[in-house]
Amino acid sequence: MSGEKAVVLVVFIICYALALSRKIKIAYASLGASALLLLLGLVSPQDVISEAIKWDVLGIYWGFMVLSLVFLESGAPDLLANRLLVRIKKEKYMLLVLCTITAFLSSLMENVGVVLMMAPVAIAVARRMNSSLFPYLVGIAISSNVATTVTMIADPPPIILAMETGMKPLDFYWFLGRPGLGTLSIVGVSTALLSLLLIFRKLNKTSEIQPQRINVTWGAPILFITGIFLLMVGPEVNLRPGLIGLGVGAVALALGRQKLREIIVKFDWNSFLFIVGIFVVVYAVNIHGLLADFAGLIVDAGIRSPSLMLALIIWISVAFSSFIDNVPYTVLMIPVCQHLASLLGISSWPLLYGMIVGTGMGGNITPVGASANVFATGILEKHGYKIRLLEFMKIGVPFTIAAVLPTHLLLQIFWL
Repeated sequence: MSGEKAVVLVVFIICYALALSRKIKIAYASLGASALLLLLGLVSPQDVISEAIKWDVLGIYWGFMVLSLVFLESGAPDLLANRLLVRIKKEKYMLLVLCTITAFLSSLMENVGVVLMMAPVAIAVARRMNSSLFPYLVGIAISSNVATTVTMIADPPPIILAMETGMKPLDFYWFLGRPGLGTLSIVGVSTALLSLLLIFRKLNKTSEIQPQRINVTWGAPILFITGIFLLMVGPEVNLRPGLIGLGVGAVALALGRQKLREIIVKFDWNSFLFIVGIFVVVYAVNIHGLLADFAGLIVDAGIRSPSLMLALIIWISVAFSSFIDNVPYTVLMIPVCQHLASLLGISSWPLLYGMIVGTGMGGNITPVGASANVFATGILEKHGYKIRLLEFMKIGVPFTIAAVLPTHLLLQIFWL
């Protein structure tokens, strides 16, 4: 390993170790790491601006975070919470419903936008139940991530797979005479959501809330619906998602102009700036060949069992998705999976599907494994909660296993 590559690896490890420890603000960890990489000349300022930072993603995050703050004050979350609690009395079932709605919406649009939309409702429900907010926001975050392989448009990895292989939308559900990736993922998502009843089995509070008349200002809810619609149809009309996010945020600021200072103070700058820095760190890992080295290790492992190779691809992808941006990982691993399949004398589809499942469903192990987790835990910290890695993993790890394992088994049965 070259000296530059070793330095990048050390910076990457220290950055994530600090972020996971929560000993300092996570923004300091990623921005400090990215600044060090710039000072050492391991990434250039030009590449940071033009390649590393995903401006469209930041536009969505900024706009929908601002909107979520205005939405919280609109009265709509309290109205939704009241109506749900009137109909669903037991807390764990209420949480399951919220997570199921989140998973469904996330199969159609960007995960962070869904989390920021559902978070005010979760806050209102937790407040009315006089319960901890932690399981609500963690549950919503991991549910938003788990549905990323249900549709072709839910997340970049399935889109990239479709573009590279010529798959059509319906191929996601029935392909080459067998159940497709989307169909198998629906089983995994359903199993994961049902596992929440076991994970949250102690949440047995019963709601005695009666229907209430709650005044709602409808500007923010209408803007949320409009924003979601635009994110869904934007790709069809060449409308950049970042511009949609900026537009949504600007209108939200206009709606909340009387509380502009409060919005600026409450905005989760820590999570937002962490994402900015981590873009640079992961970009450095990619351009210095660390991902390629990892792929080479898999190729050189000498594994000749298709079943063992499928398991390795899936669960290594799960592990890597907790730290590495899934876009460069997917781009790199598609040809690797195709090469491995040719060496084993099998179709490349099971390995491709396994890789997409692992990187799509696997970001729920840590609080920084997915952007949705970063923002959900950021909201928790804003509400005074201390984020502990093991406490998060007690929810994220069994949920991830419940999602990936049945999908893995179905891939083995139908595709190998």
